[in-house]
Amino acid sequence: MLTDDIFNLFCRTAPQSLIPNVLDNLEISTVMKCPQPNRCSLHLEVIGTVILNDYVRGIEICTMSLSSQQNQCMHVRFIKIKGKKSKHKIHVQANCFEVGVSEYVFVTMKTVPDYCGIKISKEYHVEDCNNKDVGKSILPCLTGKLQYEINEEKKNIIVSVSNIPEEYDYNVRLCLKRFSCHDTGAHALIKKDNSTKSVILEYSEILPCLCIEGWPLFPDSRRVRICPFQNDFDNLWDHIIYNPITQDLAWKSACPIDATVNLCMMKDEKCQTIPDSTNVKQNQALYNQVDTHPKLCMKFTTEKGSWVRCPFESGVFPAWGMKTIYRDEMIQIKIMSSVEAKFSVCICNRTQHTSCDNQRHASVYVGNSGFGTLNLTKDICNPNICVLGLRVDVNYSLPVQICDIPCNMHQKKKKSLLKSKARHLTKNEFHQRKCKKKGLSKSKRRCLTETGIQRFVLRYYGVG
Repeated sequence: MLTDDIFNLFCRTAPQSLIPNVLDNLEISTVMKCPQPNRCSLHLEVIGTVILNDYVRGIEICTMSLSSQQNQCMHVRFIKIKGKKSKHKIHVQANCFEVGVSEYVFVTMKTVPDYCGIKISKEYHVEDCNNKDVGKSILPCLTGKLQYEINEEKKNIIVSVSNIPEEYDYNVRLCLKRFSCHDTGAHALIKKDNSTKSVILEYSEILPCLCIEGWPLFPDSRRVRICPFQNDFDNLWDHIIYNPITQDLAWKSACPIDATVNLCMMKDEKCQTIPDSTNVKQNQALYNQVDTHPKLCMKFTTEKGSWVRCPFESGVFPAWGMKTIYRDEMIQIKIMSSVEAKFSVCICNRTQHTSCDNQRHASVYVGNSGFGTLNLTKDICNPNICVLGLRVDVNYSLPVQICDIPCNMHQKKKKSLLKSKARHLTKNEFHQRKCKKKGLSKSKRRCLTETGIQRFVLRYYGVG
């Protein structure tokens, strides 16, 4: 007899002559009942071993689902049969307890009447859909099989579905896999009468957490998921935002990822890490008051490798520059900036790039005029001496260094004269001179820009 009664909350004191191991053993396993293919249900098969005793008239076997708290109980009463002696072992079998896939169940066997302290209890975990027999026979486990074809030019994915219940529609979508899979908006429904069983889903960018998810349209159906771009990390690092008002540089990942982020200076195709710029916060990084230097970059390091992005190299954001001007037997340092800023200028030794002469250090402020100046004496005209400028009103900035400072006025005038001469040369005249010098035929002559003409003329005359 199967009931939904809760466990008996009252028990009797066991007689002294009742042996404590009257309930000898309890075995639990999973069985399937299949009225038709792929439409099976799961049940617990419970086998209890009991030693017959005059004080025991039967047993009660109960199951409780730890997820739903639902109880199911079965009572078995013993009938006295002549010839059956006490202490004879009998086996009681029950397979009427229906359970769900991957469910945790608490099973208890007690005597009837219920004697205090005489019972056997066990916890049992029902097989999940990874079990071969369960996976192909239980409806909630029939998720279907996904196959895909990527068209990167059109930014879409052709998804084909197979091995699904024919009497149900099927959902397919793109999602971003985080703690759960978040919808991207690309979704399609494959009707059960659709013979092709395929759909086209569009995506905006390739991300390692961009996945294809599918599931049949019936209650409690499981979902199958594949992530075709799980090793494509390149686009993760492009989500960099700079706020020109607050001067904050921020990066936020579209996918969960553990990455170490550093600011670095690009030099000779290598990015040198800026001290004290390491950021290890998961999925994001924020740097306050960052200068928009074209060579200031962000370096991302994961267990898969390293990537560098330079958000200011395009020149879209305002930057600053520094140059030298020879004037009245003095060297003038001129700093140009499109924003209000403070700078530090010092004299450095070329052979020791990291050391500056603290005695020859000055501050320059650039306000509304867009530039600031600093006058230096001619003694800096030394092949080993450089002028280094650095913005100091921000937390992160890169220096600008000028070496080989031209202090010979005659040389500067000669350069200026030749540049002027180059500007007045017609392209035809220039090509004739250049090609004559190189011995090129007219068919091999190429057009040059005005800047290219000027540079060639300077080299032609041995200047620059």
